Amino acid sequence: MAMNGGTGLARLSQLRTRNKRKAGPILLRRDMVVFLPAVALAGLWFGLEGMFLLGMTALLVGWMTRPLPIPTDDSDLPRDGATGLPLRDEAVAIMSDFIVEAQAAARGTACIVLGFDEPNMLVRQMHREELGEFMRRISERISGALREVDTLAQVNGTRFAIMLRPTPRPDLESLIQLSARLQSAVETPVSVGARAIHATCHIGFCLMGRAPAATGESLLSAAEIAADEAARHGPSAIRGYSREVEKSAQSRSTLSNDAAEALESGQIRPFYQPQISTDTGDVVGLQVVPRWLHRKRGILGEKDIQAAIEAAGLQRRFAEIMLYQAFGALRDFDTRGADYGTLSLPISGEMLRNPKLLERMKWEFDRFEVAPERICLTLCQEETEQLNQEIVAHNMSQIAKLGCRIELAGFGNGPVSVTTIKRTATHRMRIHRSFVTKIDQDPEQQRVVAAMISLCEGLGLETLADGATSIGEHAMLGQLGCAIVQGNAIAPPMPLDELGEWVRRHRAKRAAAPRIDKHRGT
Repeated sequence: MAMNGGTGLARLSQLRTRNKRKAGPILLRRDMVVFLPAVALAGLWFGLEGMFLLGMTALLVGWMTRPLPIPTDDSDLPRDGATGLPLRDEAVAIMSDFIVEAQAAARGTACIVLGFDEPNMLVRQMHREELGEFMRRISERISGALREVDTLAQVNGTRFAIMLRPTPRPDLESLIQLSARLQSAVETPVSVGARAIHATCHIGFCLMGRAPAATGESLLSAAEIAADEAARHGPSAIRGYSREVEKSAQSRSTLSNDAAEALESGQIRPFYQPQISTDTGDVVGLQVVPRWLHRKRGILGEKDIQAAIEAAGLQRRFAEIMLYQAFGALRDFDTRGADYGTLSLPISGEMLRNPKLLERMKWEFDRFEVAPERICLTLCQEETEQLNQEIVAHNMSQIAKLGCRIELAGFGNGPVSVTTIKRTATHRMRIHRSFVTKIDQDPEQQRVVAAMISLCEGLGLETLADGATSIGEHAMLGQLGCAIVQGNAIAPPMPLDELGEWVRRHRAKRAAAPRIDKHRGT
């Protein structure tokens, strides 16, 4: 039985309602009354034996004619092929039932939506069977963190919805605590195909009393909006639904209308994230990260910017402006005598498909009087798949001949062959943050990263680890031989006018650190 939209929900509701008609005790059925005079007469005429035989006959007839419950035939309901969990339509129906139950008992309920921070990376990291096994294991962990009366469903591919059975006093604090337990269960490494998969997740939730309407669809949609908000605030974020969150989601759809003005007026500009040498501890480079200084909404991150730019069709103009501002920053560094190393600048597919890219790069180097070696162009995982295109391969080879450094991002997630490394004249491999997360706590993760670093050393490539969020991760990456580390454990992306002061304080702390006198004995 295929269910789509309102028709499927109505059918599912009918089945549940009809199933509630349980066959009650046979003797309490009204149609059994007709047997009472006959049983009484049998006792009068034939004694207890006749009365007993006729009574048993009445019970047998009553049992054979009892109303049977109509099965819901769950096997015909659409389920996820890997996990066997119900999908969105059924999740909405279950949530609706819980709301009715909560209203009747003066209780409360809630919906939680859990999703992976980088689902596309997970898909690339595993083949179909491994991904199915991974999702099944994750669903088992989530179920283990819930009560038996709660219901788990799978919505939108790699997202899960949790429908909480009504309780006396569900509140914000209890949902935050439950969300933290769910994150802890999901983010523990999963062993799939003789390797450990590390994944972080975001969570959004909505209490019944805060939903826009008291319906299953409204409550689930509100939790999805909260989950989207959490996904935009970095890995492992948790957000609850509120009117402000919904207004924020609605305003994002209008960002594309403001994107062109924001680009030209300088509202969209690069921030800079320091890259630290694990050998010396000094700043050896900067990662360019776009930020939107929105007049009403504050500082917007890369996800919001990319979505607005793509919706407005301004990818090429965005790349040109970011390139221009990055070159301007390098000239400013030279003017002040500041040495921050190379500038890592993402290069988009739109730029790589531009036949005049090489001419534009030469012109920018000459105009700003910047040496090509000062720029490290970062090619993300999606763009490496385009290297079979003639124009893309030509531009990459010409940029490398010009002297620019080339970095391949997402190392470890997806296929990056030795041929690709040679064709792009790669200088550095960027280890994806999924391999960095909790590396100080996971010996298997340490062995994997050590092997990746050893491979790069054998090929003469430098390594950079992206996304270090703790001092322990930073220290372990240094012990394993990774040359450069970046992440919020070191410093978040910052505007140009704050960068100089941060570097000054960082170098002052390094100079003040105690040093071991190698000439003195113990």
